[in-house]
This record gives sequence, C-alpha cells and structure tokens, in this order.
Amino acid sequence: MNSIKILAPATIANLVCGFDILGLALNHPQDEMELTLSDKPGLRIKHIDGYNLPTEPAKNVAGAALIALMDELEDKNIGFDLTINKIIKPGSGLGSSAASSAGAVVGANHLLNNSFSKQDLVRFAMNGEKVASGVKHADNITPCIYGGVTLIRSIFPLDIIPLAAPPMYVTVVHPQIEVKTSDARQILRKEVQLKDAIKQWGNIAGLVAGFLQNDYELISRSLEDVIIEPIRSILIPGFDEVKTQCKEAGALGGGISGSGPSVFMLSKEEHTAKAVEQIMKNIYDKIGVEYHTHVTTINNDGVKIVSGTY
Repeated sequence: MNSIKILAPATIANLVCGFDILGLALNHPQDEMELTLSDKPGLRIKHIDGYNLPTEPAKNVAGAALIALMDELEDKNIGFDLTINKIIKPGSGLGSSAASSAGAVVGANHLLNNSFSKQDLVRFAMNGEKVASGVKHADNITPCIYGGVTLIRSIFPLDIIPLAAPPMYVTVVHPQIEVKTSDARQILRKEVQLKDAIKQWGNIAGLVAGFLQNDYELISRSLEDVIIEPIRSILIPGFDEVKTQCKEAGALGGGISGSGPSVFMLSKEEHTAKAVEQIMKNIYDKIGVEYHTHVTTINNDGVKIVSGTY
C-alpha cells in the first residue's frame, strides 16, 4: 500500500525544569496526515485545516523534514504527496510543528520499508523545528517519534534516552492567545547564576529518578523551574493562579507547556486531573480569556500509522 494515514501526537516539552532536554507525548490531541508514495519526483503539500500555513515544501515544517529525508535517499525519482489536517493549533505550545515534522518522516519511513532509524528520523524532523522557531531542538520531536517520556542528553551528536514513567494524567489549558516560540526564546537570559543552575540540575535529576522509580512524591518535588519559568510566565495571564490552585487541589505539579501559552499539570488520579481542569476553567472564565482544555494521558507509542486514508 502506497498511501497511509498518520496520527501525530501533541507533546509537552521541557517538563518544567528540563529546558530543551525533556518531553512527553500525549494521547490527545493528535494531528491527522495522509502521505502517498509517488513515482513523480518532488514533494507536494496540501493543508485542509484552515490555518493558512505555507505549502511550499521548504517553508513548511513537514516539508523541510521530508526534504532532509529525501536528500539521503539513493533513488532521486521518489516523491511524496502530503495532506495535513492540523488538530494541534499552531502556536499552542503543544508541539504542533513537531507533530507535522515527526509525522511526515515517520510516515515516509514506513512507506520506504523503515530504511531509517528513529534517531535518523529525529535528525530529519529537527529541520522542521528550525523552520518554525529558528532553532533545531528535539524536546518535542523526540517523544513524538519515540513515545512516552524522553531525555535528550545531547543534540550534536544526538543522544536520546527513552524513560519509563508511572501512569499519570495530564491536564492542559490552552489560553487562546499567541506566544511565538521564537519570541519566547529571545526573552530568556543568556547567563544564569551558579546557585540557580545547581538547583535546576537537582530538579532535573530528581524528576528523571522519580520517573524511573515510580516515585510520585519525588516527581512532585522536582517539578520546579528557577530559570525559565519565572521569565516566560509573565507572557501567560493567570499562570501563577493556575499553578497554585491546581497544586492545592492535589496535582503533582506542572508548568508551561513548551514555550506556552498552554499550561499543563500532572496528576496521579483521574478525579484529580478533572478537578484541575475545572479550576483552570474557573480561572480563565474569571479573567475573561478564551481557552480550550484537555484531560489525557501519556502516549507511549508516538506517531501511529493507520493503513488506508481518512
């Protein structure tokens, strides 16, 4: 079969303290894509989602990722036709560009009989992230492709460590405001104090250990960011109130999803996750900012291939 449907999951990057090195995949929402292997050389892209995203391959995140993959193919007569239906809103902080980039290369690899490794696919998909933000980062790409929680120890060279994690519920609120990743990166400090760096390293190590040991209390204690969040949170109305009230309601903790404006909270139990969702709704209703919410779980599979078309 030379035509497939692709489901590419939303992701949460950074996981509070792990800027550019930690991420996890979500079961909801997911982008839908259709990819067809063609004997007509080149790449053709169509969007059916109404976001008015560029369809010129080099300017499209999925296109840039596929171009990188196609550059390494021996057969230069191979082409692809790609249709994208974005469910993950661009600029949401939920890995929208990563879903398109990762979904495209995973789908292409499937049609090419899995010629490339997962690490190769991350390398290709990072070209899409560069189009979106100006920087090749992998904290959304990697969990999207590998599934679950992932640690990127190094970008150059790529060193990816999939992490086991206990079952958790994820509650997300997406205020309907725009925070561009490129802008959110530019406001960050270029230097940090040593005492802050030491505290951040301890939190990252504690969070990874908490995942591996199924230690919810350690996870909760480690969900603290003393470097990035204090700066980026000023871009998100209601952030401090959301975080305080959700933790008081029993959430393990959380913070900004990627560069924002979405905010996520982790919970051990589903009833807590739903109570957290109501708190988020109440806060944004009160301050008069439109929003969307999701209550979901960790996606341990990553990009999914479905035979046929949608």
